[in-house]
Amino acid sequence: MSKITLAAACLVLAGTAAAGAQVLQERNISSALAVELAQATVAACAAKNFAVTATVVDRAGIVRAMVRADRAGPHTIDASRAKAFTSASARGNTSAMAETAANNAGARNLVHIQGFLLLGGGVPVRAGEEVIGAVGVGGAPGGHLDEECANAGLQAIAAKLR
Repeated sequence: MSKITLAAACLVLAGTAAAGAQVLQERNISSALAVELAQATVAACAAKNFAVTATVVDRAGIVRAMVRADRAGPHTIDASRAKAFTSASARGNTSAMAETAANNAGARNLVHIQGFLLLGGGVPVRAGEEVIGAVGVGGAPGGHLDEECANAGLQAIAAKLR
Protein backbone atom coordinates (compact mmCIF):
# COMPACT_ATOMS: atom_id res chain seq x y z
CA MET A 1 0.00 0.00 0.00
CA SER A 2 2.83 2.43 0.75
CA LYS A 3 4.16 2.10 -2.83
CA ILE A 4 0.76 3.07 -4.22
CA THR A 5 0.54 6.05 -1.86
CA LEU A 6 4.05 7.16 -2.82
CA ALA A 7 3.25 6.84 -6.53
CA ALA A 8 0.06 8.85 -6.10
CA ALA A 9 1.91 11.57 -4.18
CA CYS A 10 4.53 11.77 -6.96
CA LEU A 11 1.80 12.16 -9.58
CA VAL A 12 0.12 14.93 -7.59
CA LEU A 13 3.43 16.77 -7.16
CA ALA A 14 4.33 16.38 -10.83
CA GLY A 15 0.93 17.73 -11.84
CA THR A 16 1.34 20.71 -9.52
CA ALA A 17 4.80 21.53 -10.94
CA ALA A 18 3.50 21.28 -14.51
CA ALA A 19 0.55 23.52 -13.72
CA GLY A 20 2.94 26.19 -12.40
CA ALA A 21 5.14 26.08 -15.50
CA GLN A 22 4.67 28.95 -17.92
CA VAL A 23 5.66 29.65 -21.48
CA LEU A 24 8.27 32.39 -21.62
CA GLN A 25 7.60 35.38 -23.77
CA GLU A 26 10.74 37.15 -24.93
CA ARG A 27 11.12 40.02 -27.33
CA ASN A 28 13.84 39.84 -29.94
CA ILE A 29 15.31 42.07 -32.63
CA SER A 30 13.82 41.51 -36.07
CA SER A 31 16.01 40.83 -39.08
CA ALA A 32 14.80 44.04 -40.77
CA LEU A 33 15.75 46.16 -37.76
CA ALA A 34 19.06 44.31 -37.41
CA VAL A 35 19.95 45.13 -41.03
CA GLU A 36 18.97 48.77 -40.50
CA LEU A 37 21.10 48.96 -37.35
CA ALA A 38 24.13 47.37 -39.03
CA GLN A 39 23.87 49.77 -41.96
CA ALA A 40 23.44 52.83 -39.72
CA THR A 41 26.43 51.77 -37.63
CA VAL A 42 28.73 51.30 -40.62
CA ALA A 43 27.53 54.65 -42.01
CA ALA A 44 28.31 56.38 -38.70
CA CYS A 45 31.87 55.05 -38.82
CA ALA A 46 32.23 55.88 -42.52
CA ALA A 47 31.37 59.50 -41.69
CA LYS A 48 34.53 59.48 -39.54
CA ASN A 49 36.55 57.74 -42.29
CA PHE A 50 36.63 54.39 -40.43
CA ALA A 51 36.11 51.23 -42.46
CA VAL A 52 34.42 48.79 -40.09
CA THR A 53 32.21 45.75 -39.88
CA ALA A 54 29.04 45.88 -37.79
CA THR A 55 27.36 42.70 -36.64
CA VAL A 56 23.96 42.58 -34.99
CA VAL A 57 22.93 39.52 -32.98
CA ASP A 58 19.66 38.57 -31.34
CA ARG A 59 19.16 38.19 -27.60
CA ALA A 60 20.77 34.72 -27.72
CA GLY A 61 23.87 35.95 -29.56
CA ILE A 62 22.92 34.52 -32.96
CA VAL A 63 23.86 36.67 -35.96
CA ARG A 64 20.91 38.49 -37.54
CA ALA A 65 22.82 40.93 -39.78
CA MET A 66 26.36 41.87 -40.74
CA VAL A 67 27.59 44.74 -42.90
CA ARG A 68 31.24 45.10 -43.85
CA ALA A 69 32.35 48.44 -45.25
CA ASP A 70 34.47 48.61 -48.36
CA ARG A 71 38.13 48.33 -47.35
CA ALA A 72 37.34 46.98 -43.88
CA GLY A 73 39.93 44.38 -42.89
CA PRO A 74 38.96 40.72 -42.81
CA HIS A 75 39.69 40.54 -39.06
CA THR A 76 36.84 43.00 -38.45
CA ILE A 77 34.27 40.32 -39.27
CA ASP A 78 35.19 38.02 -36.39
CA ALA A 79 35.90 40.92 -34.01
CA SER A 80 32.51 42.54 -34.56
CA ARG A 81 30.68 39.22 -34.20
CA ALA A 82 32.52 38.35 -30.98
CA LYS A 83 31.86 41.78 -29.48
CA ALA A 84 28.16 41.53 -30.32
CA PHE A 85 27.97 38.00 -28.86
CA THR A 86 29.76 39.09 -25.69
CA SER A 87 27.48 42.08 -25.23
CA ALA A 88 24.30 40.08 -25.80
CA SER A 89 25.45 37.28 -23.53
CA ALA A 90 26.47 39.54 -20.65
CA ARG A 91 23.73 42.12 -21.32
CA GLY A 92 26.25 44.98 -21.12
CA ASN A 93 28.83 47.07 -22.94
CA THR A 94 32.03 45.21 -23.74
CA SER A 95 34.10 48.27 -22.79
CA ALA A 96 32.74 48.06 -19.24
CA MET A 97 33.44 44.33 -19.15
CA ALA A 98 37.02 44.93 -20.34
CA GLU A 99 37.54 47.50 -17.60
CA THR A 100 36.08 45.17 -14.98
CA ALA A 101 38.34 42.32 -16.11
CA ALA A 102 41.40 44.59 -16.01
CA ASN A 103 40.66 45.92 -12.52
CA ASN A 104 39.01 42.97 -10.77
CA ALA A 105 40.92 39.76 -10.17
CA GLY A 106 37.64 37.85 -9.90
CA ALA A 107 36.66 38.88 -13.43
CA ARG A 108 39.98 38.28 -15.19
CA ASN A 109 38.92 34.82 -16.33
CA LEU A 110 36.11 36.25 -18.46
CA VAL A 111 38.63 36.31 -21.32
CA HIS A 112 38.63 32.51 -21.24
CA ILE A 113 34.93 32.13 -22.05
CA GLN A 114 34.67 30.77 -25.56
CA GLY A 115 33.46 33.42 -27.99
CA PHE A 116 33.96 36.37 -25.63
CA LEU A 117 35.99 39.39 -26.77
CA LEU A 118 36.59 41.98 -24.08
CA LEU A 119 37.31 45.02 -26.20
CA GLY A 120 35.19 48.13 -26.59
CA GLY A 121 32.66 48.11 -29.39
CA GLY A 122 29.89 45.77 -28.22
CA VAL A 123 26.67 47.45 -27.06
CA PRO A 124 23.35 45.84 -26.12
CA VAL A 125 20.18 46.70 -28.02
CA ARG A 126 17.42 47.46 -25.56
CA ALA A 127 13.67 47.80 -25.98
CA GLY A 128 12.86 49.56 -22.75
CA GLU A 129 14.85 47.70 -20.11
CA GLU A 130 14.86 44.40 -22.01
CA VAL A 131 17.95 43.37 -24.00
CA ILE A 132 16.71 42.18 -27.40
CA GLY A 133 20.09 41.88 -29.10
CA ALA A 134 23.45 43.58 -29.44
CA VAL A 135 25.61 45.34 -32.00
CA GLY A 136 29.34 44.81 -32.29
CA VAL A 137 31.77 46.94 -34.27
CA GLY A 138 35.31 46.14 -35.33
CA GLY A 139 37.77 48.17 -37.36
CA ALA A 140 37.95 51.71 -35.99
CA PRO A 141 41.31 52.70 -34.49
CA GLY A 142 40.26 51.89 -30.93
CA GLY A 143 37.45 50.14 -29.13
CA HIS A 144 36.14 53.43 -27.79
CA LEU A 145 35.61 54.59 -31.38
CA ASP A 146 33.94 51.29 -32.28
CA GLU A 147 31.58 51.89 -29.37
CA GLU A 148 30.85 55.46 -30.51
CA CYS A 149 29.79 54.11 -33.91
CA ALA A 150 27.61 51.43 -32.29
CA ASN A 151 25.91 54.08 -30.15
CA ALA A 152 25.37 56.29 -33.22
CA GLY A 153 23.76 53.36 -35.02
CA LEU A 154 21.51 52.73 -32.04
CA GLN A 155 20.58 56.41 -31.93
CA ALA A 156 19.55 56.20 -35.60
CA ILE A 157 16.99 53.47 -34.83
CA ALA A 158 16.02 54.60 -31.32
CA ALA A 159 12.44 55.48 -32.26
CA LYS A 160 11.87 51.89 -33.42
CA LEU A 161 12.96 50.42 -30.08
CA ARG A 162 10.03 51.76 -28.04
